[in-house]
Amino acid sequence: MKTADPVQRDHRDAQWTARSIGTHFGHKFFYLLIRFGGRQTAYFFLSFVVIFYVFFTPSIRKKADYYLSRRFKGKHFPGRLADSYRIYLNLGKALIDRAVIGILGEGKMNIEFRKQEELLNLLKEGRGMVLMTAHVGCWQTAMATLRFLNVPVHLLMQREDGDIDLHYYEHAGIPCPYRIIDPRGYMGGVLEMIGVLKKGEVICVMGDRLLGSVKGAATVDFLGGKVLFPFSAFKIASATGTPVAVLLSHKSSPAGYVLEVARVIRVPRDAGKSEKDFSSYVSEFAQALELYTEAHPYQFFNFYNMWEGHLRNQ
Repeated sequence: MKTADPVQRDHRDAQWTARSIGTHFGHKFFYLLIRFGGRQTAYFFLSFVVIFYVFFTPSIRKKADYYLSRRFKGKHFPGRLADSYRIYLNLGKALIDRAVIGILGEGKMNIEFRKQEELLNLLKEGRGMVLMTAHVGCWQTAMATLRFLNVPVHLLMQREDGDIDLHYYEHAGIPCPYRIIDPRGYMGGVLEMIGVLKKGEVICVMGDRLLGSVKGAATVDFLGGKVLFPFSAFKIASATGTPVAVLLSHKSSPAGYVLEVARVIRVPRDAGKSEKDFSSYVSEFAQALELYTEAHPYQFFNFYNMWEGHLRNQ
């Protein structure tokens, strides 16, 4: 039987999933803990849940090992076990913090947004803005604090059917504060994104996971290996003359996060159409992300083998 050409595979064959770990009951339990006991009570119970998953669920532990084995080379089993615990504990805290913002209000979290003026100056250029973030820290905190931009914000987001984890606005019972663009739509939402930028508005995209065909990805270096990161956002930025601001967040204290513009990437007009035309800009993003993992190694939340995916493009 003839196998499918790997270059033709699409999001249905993705190596990662956006679906949350845990059961519907488990999530509801933590939401109740937050509502009646606060953030610290939820953290307390979280520590025991993480111990169970890390020590007694090898499949969960393996998902973290892909990254941890590259970030912390040469560690033996006890050290790797401790690393797995720390990274999953931080992931759990990020999910709890996201729920806290929705259930108890933004005032329960201290969010420091650095370089706001830089983003406002980029918008003044009149070409819109691409905010490129990643699955680090608690990126949802960024989405909760973008009102100062005073323009509509559109989020390219693929949400899986049956996902039980709620976003902060769903907890709060308010309308979605940003407009969703589904990458599974016509042409991956490209025409819609171009229209948004032409109106001087903002698009927020994830730069560390591939949505759609590998034909829209560039192979770049990351943590000592080759990975596939999407270049579609840079291609759109080139077509519209839009700046790309890399926005990353990290947990800075038990109740605090810092959001920071890691760098601004400028793509020249009509830079091209192929991977080689945009690989240098994708590499800039990868470098910013690698610097992030050096400073915040336990707040990088991609739990799949990123370094295997590039082989599908050979």
